[in-house]
Amino acid sequence: MQEALKGLWGDLLGSLRDLAPIVLVIGVFQFFVLEEAPASLAGLLGGTALVVLGLTFFIYGLRLALFPVGESLAFSLARKGSVFWLILFAFVLGFGTTIAEPALIAVTDEAAEIAASAGVIAATDEARDWYALGLRLTVAISVGLAILIGVLRILTGWSLPLIIITGYLLVIAMTGMAPAEIIGIAYDSGGVTTSTVTVPLVAALGVGLAASVSERNPMVDGFGLIALASLTPIIFVLGYGMVVQWLLS
Repeated sequence: MQEALKGLWGDLLGSLRDLAPIVLVIGVFQFFVLEEAPASLAGLLGGTALVVLGLTFFIYGLRLALFPVGESLAFSLARKGSVFWLILFAFVLGFGTTIAEPALIAVTDEAAEIAASAGVIAATDEARDWYALGLRLTVAISVGLAILIGVLRILTGWSLPLIIITGYLLVIAMTGMAPAEIIGIAYDSGGVTTSTVTVPLVAALGVGLAASVSERNPMVDGFGLIALASLTPIIFVLGYGMVVQWLLS
């Protein structure tokens, strides 16, 4: 119990240290540039306190559960020797964490609203819901495949730079063919997928798997899955936009 409280206290101090520059910048601009107090100082202070507490418990929870679970599952599946179950777990992990990503839900809902207002889809609730759901599923499937490819890369020793360079060359080619309305959404989707839910589990999976496979270095081979998870949604959402444009033409 004492050790747990010590760890929680350390995370609290770390959160305060990390947020201090942000609070300082906002305070300087608010009081010295705008030269006025915030509209609700009590609300601002209370919200800041909640952010500090939320970040503290989030980091503590990652260290306590998500990182160990991801590493132990990867290690156990690797020891089991079944490539099928390992890559199936990788795909389901990538798909499941992404489909539940709050940032992705917010972005796809906003994208559906903009698409309806721009006349790309019908301005009905049903059309907006289907468009948003299609985007979410597209991104989730792409991340699942990215983690699957990343796991195969760790097992086989494929070159990560070659995969990334090839992927971005494909992005450049598809950008010239995709409808203008989807390009910005596609590029943003790569960022929102690598957020609070996805990153900890995926990083833990890569490190745990690399540590359990002989001739693999966790530092060299364990990382890189996040880069793949950021790249593949761009490709898939660009393709989604091209398919939607073709169906509606």
